[in-house]
Amino acid sequence: MRAVLSSGSNMGDARAFLRSVLDEFDGEVVRASSVYATAPWGKTDQPDFLNQSVLVDVDDSPHELLARCQKLERQAERVREERWGPRTLDVDIVWIEGHTSQDPELTVPHPRAHLRQFVLEPWLEMDPAATLGATPVSELLAGLEDQGVRKL
Repeated sequence: MRAVLSSGSNMGDARAFLRSVLDEFDGEVVRASSVYATAPWGKTDQPDFLNQSVLVDVDDSPHELLARCQKLERQAERVREERWGPRTLDVDIVWIEGHTSQDPELTVPHPRAHLRQFVLEPWLEMDPAATLGATPVSELLAGLEDQGVRKL
């Protein structure tokens, strides 16, 4: 199963937290994006986030993939105290090839992916022909205002 994961961190050693995602999927990574810095949104009095996307090809079911992503967050001691607040690691499943789900535990594609430059820009870097639904990711990205995302 091919999937796009989006990870982000703005606490502690953010680069190490992002690397932990690559380490977890070692041997299953098809392509990884560059690291991007992203201005915080919603709660702006916090450090910029570092974001990276990874295209993986795994033998897991969608829920097994979700469990692996959540395990990484637990290992990073992620605490969900406030919405849009700082975090050690957030790993979202953005898209799974040929799979959609409205399950409250795992909604695929990610319901806000089309609105987030920090998701679309790294995804487009990894796969210039990517589509979300029937819409090219390049078109979705072109329709967004700048959200303070910059490639490092």
